[in-house]
Amino acid sequence: MAIRIAPAAPSREQQSRMYERATRVLPGGTDSNFRAWGHRTIYVDRGQGGHVWDIDGNEFVDLRMGYGPVVLGHGDPRVDDYVNERMRRGVSFSLTSEDEVRAAELICELTFCEMARLTVSGTEATMHAIRVARGFTGRDKIIKFEGQYHGVHDYALISVLPTDVTELGDRENPVRLAWGRGIPKAITETVIPVPYNDLGTLRRVFEREGDEIAAVLIEPVLGNAQGILPRPGFLEGVREMTREFGALLIFDEVKTGFRFARGGAAEFFGITPDLATYAKAMGNGYPAAAFGGRRDVMSMLPEHVSHGGTYAGNRVAAAAAVQVLTILRDTDALGTIRTTGERVQAGVEQILARRGLAHVFTGHPSMFGVMFTSELPSDYRGWADTDHELYDAVAAGMIVRGAMPEPDSREPWFMCEAHAQGDDVDRIVSIFDEALDAALEERAQAAAESLPARPDPRASAG
Repeated sequence: MAIRIAPAAPSREQQSRMYERATRVLPGGTDSNFRAWGHRTIYVDRGQGGHVWDIDGNEFVDLRMGYGPVVLGHGDPRVDDYVNERMRRGVSFSLTSEDEVRAAELICELTFCEMARLTVSGTEATMHAIRVARGFTGRDKIIKFEGQYHGVHDYALISVLPTDVTELGDRENPVRLAWGRGIPKAITETVIPVPYNDLGTLRRVFEREGDEIAAVLIEPVLGNAQGILPRPGFLEGVREMTREFGALLIFDEVKTGFRFARGGAAEFFGITPDLATYAKAMGNGYPAAAFGGRRDVMSMLPEHVSHGGTYAGNRVAAAAAVQVLTILRDTDALGTIRTTGERVQAGVEQILARRGLAHVFTGHPSMFGVMFTSELPSDYRGWADTDHELYDAVAAGMIVRGAMPEPDSREPWFMCEAHAQGDDVDRIVSIFDEALDAALEERAQAAAESLPARPDPRASAG
């Protein structure tokens, strides 16, 4: 019997000191709740291609890619050199540059959009798209789907990521569950949550409140449950229903835009919404974002709907968007990313099949998840029935061994173009194999230790 030798834990000396330093000035030691992992919080030094290094010098194959933005790879010189040249002309003027116009032209060229505006983050993009939809329709309410994340403004943080899905309430009449304190109840009353992939409940909501509903805001793919895909006919049904009841359809393509296809999920699934939001992949890590859509809807700006921002369309973000979108248009980068994701999936599939573990893949090869379950979930409630505890243990074990997925089973693995280089695919698969073995052994040991002790037959012998 082979003896398994556990890997040496990566050094955390510098990061431990940084954590103690950071927590004195940053709540949780970070600038985002999602990065606050307690004493396991990672402090990064640099990235290159498909890899990152923490401040202790530990190297990881990066499967987070900044939660998806880095579609080409960290430090891509094609993008960085262009941005550096453009930014030397000045960064922020609160005046419009040609970079902004060119970025909007490329968005309209690659997507269904007829007009677009730039902003700085996906949060701002969804916030403004909601406002435009309300301004255009004269209605106040928005439908969103359970488990879908649309940023951190108040209207987005309803029924987002509860671990206990019973908090979501009855499936046919879900609770408007605010995620965290500080969100006024009056705002929650304007957002109606509906289970994803459920046209029946959606229709009941429209029949009950249709004359008050301005828009349906939807991630075409449930990104915060490892990329659960729409059932056949679901997006088509949503599109038909919004037209029937006079509401707009907003695709939140912050994750899927310029990743699933050049025209995003709208192109991939063949559905044309009225508005869409973009960010992440359009800047390869630079803070570029946009919202756009039909000309008549976007023409509510500038006279009838408020939108602005000191840094909206700043030269750094606009230049990055110009270069990234040009690369995605003129090269087969997305094809390379897809093929790389398929290779990783094939390797993981062999490992799981060899062990006879029930599993499914979710999402698209460029942004996919691995769920330990026998049936593919169709919504966020279904994610709760998967063995996400095993996944989380595997993810934690992968980080120790030098590959970094998000240590939370709701977040998919993101692939970038640079992952096709070198031995990244083999490393990812090998590290997954080792981490899975360790997680299963740990689970078996915990189960054995929880069994009641057998009575000693010698104790009753005489």
